[in-house]
Amino acid sequence: MPENFEIAYPWIFFLLPLPFIVYALFPSLRIKSASLFFPGFNNAVKYTHQKPKKSAFVKRRNIFVWLGLFICWAGVLAALSSPQIVGEPEMKVKTSRNFLIAADISFSMAQRDWTINGKQARRWDAVKSVMHDFIKKREGDRMGLIFFGSSSYIQAPFTPDLEVVDQMLEEADVGMAGQMTHIGKAITKGVEMFEKDTIKTKVMLLLTDGVDAGTDILPLDAADLAQKDTVRIYTIGIGDPGGSGTDLDERTLEDIADLTDGQYFRAKDEKRLAQIYTELDKLEPIEYEEEQNKPVTLLYMYPLGVAVGVLLFMMLVLTLLKMIRQFTQKKESYV
Repeated sequence: MPENFEIAYPWIFFLLPLPFIVYALFPSLRIKSASLFFPGFNNAVKYTHQKPKKSAFVKRRNIFVWLGLFICWAGVLAALSSPQIVGEPEMKVKTSRNFLIAADISFSMAQRDWTINGKQARRWDAVKSVMHDFIKKREGDRMGLIFFGSSSYIQAPFTPDLEVVDQMLEEADVGMAGQMTHIGKAITKGVEMFEKDTIKTKVMLLLTDGVDAGTDILPLDAADLAQKDTVRIYTIGIGDPGGSGTDLDERTLEDIADLTDGQYFRAKDEKRLAQIYTELDKLEPIEYEEEQNKPVTLLYMYPLGVAVGVLLFMMLVLTLLKMIRQFTQKKESYV
């Protein structure tokens, strides 16, 4: 018997001895038969030495009939008990967090020092190619996009429609937010987005290849606001700090991540960036929850079929026996 086999109403089987109880408590059904009375009846009894029978008799059933009827009764009860195979509950993705991507699209992201499929490409194009796959895998998250440079703006508000987010990412390009890098503004804009939403788990992914311009709100002050609003920030530094054309401020990105209970990653090339996204999937795993309804396969038709089959078989056998008996009696009467 499989482990997921269940009987919905097991108490039904308490009715199994019911026919025997009825048989024991209620009197037998007496069937009347024809009788013949004549003046010499008593003399005939003495002469034949036969015991006279009563005009009413109880029809007896043989063991074959009793066994068949009991099997039918047990089959009906088994069907009424609703045997079933209960499958494992299906898992559905649980909407458990707001995931915000804040990406730097300042002019420095236009440098062609990364490669895509063996060809030189802009940093931003390489970042987008990997980020597309990352977004598609975040089923269950409500994702949003912020792009920043000299200023920051919301490209996509929080939405579970990942295709829309992916499309909005594709439409963004370097320079749309200005040529400078204002990390503090991006974090502050992100905190404002989180405050307007009700989901408690808040995660921000900050990507930049530069150093903060140092005007308006400072990155660590903005990170302090994020920490007070329980926003976890993962930071990714794009490029090699020791390479030419790069002014990556790793220290600030590390401090932002530490302050908000996040983690800092450095992506020197496309391969490493893909690895970082894989690590983020493990750090912020997609959550699942069980469906309330479990798949159920009803099996009542099998015991019911057995009961009907046994009953039909009994009727067939008894009919055949009756026909044979009648044929034999007629044959004897002709002899």
